[in-house]
Amino acid sequence: QVQLVESGGGLVQPGGSLRLSCAASGFTFSSYTMSWYRQAPGKERELVAVITSAGSTNYADSVKGRFTISRDNAKNTVYLQMNSLKPEDTAVYFCYAVTPRYVVPKRNYWGQGTQVTVSS
Repeated sequence: QVQLVESGGGLVQPGGSLRLSCAASGFTFSSYTMSWYRQAPGKERELVAVITSAGSTNYADSVKGRFTISRDNAKNTVYLQMNSLKPEDTAVYFCYAVTPRYVVPKRNYWGQGTQVTVSS
């Protein structure tokens, strides 16, 4: 059974930091591209950060220089270190796993989400 379980969300003041974790099970984690998405109330879900199986990363412009995505294949876990948080970072953050583009058929999985609230 595939599971993606996020943790680490919460309430933080502007300028603060949080580290999100996503523990994966039920699939070959090291082979998958892992991402973090977020969805704020009334807005569409948006991509925040991506890390490939090879460790290449990419970020949304809005979080570049503040957020860092990383993975530990030995622990089947992907992380999102969030620094210098802003109120506009408030959202539910989702973990997402997908097979690389060259793998057919495509397989993809979502976590249940974790709430991040940035407020004074």
